[in-house]
Amino acid sequence: MSGKSLRVIVPVVALVALAGAGLLLAIALAGSKDTSAVVEARSGESFPVVPLTDKQGAVSVEVLPLNLGGPGETLDFRVAMNTHSVELDMNLVEQAALSTDTGLTISPIGWDAPSGGHHVTGTLSFPGSLDGVAVMDGVTKLTLTLRDIDVPERVFVWTLKPAG
Repeated sequence: MSGKSLRVIVPVVALVALAGAGLLLAIALAGSKDTSAVVEARSGESFPVVPLTDKQGAVSVEVLPLNLGGPGETLDFRVAMNTHSVELDMNLVEQAALSTDTGLTISPIGWDAPSGGHHVTGTLSFPGSLDGVAVMDGVTKLTLTLRDIDVPERVFVWTLKPAG
């Protein structure tokens, strides 16, 4: 093969390799978040449990509502955080907010989890009512925002469809 041929082939191969790497990165990033779900209750049933996952940065976060259809004194979410490089010693009471399409924004009242480590699972709790009114009354969209868990913000959205 001549030197002239190599001068043409090498840049073309490099360009194809870069394009392939870019495509793989785009696919990986696109698949890193599954943070919204439509949750439909059947007649006589409460809302089913649908976990959502966000894999941004070095931490994977999975959130599972525990009692959407029948909150008592609290509305609870199981939050599981996993990593191999970040210390998970945060207090989610200071980093979370729950908002509804009815205009409420609620701060958590409890984070029951061990502090520290690379695999932390706990229960994040919000008040089930505010000023005597159930938080879930009339809600069709529920948004949980977690801040500063290796990335500035993680947003989990459940669209709720009551039994019809």
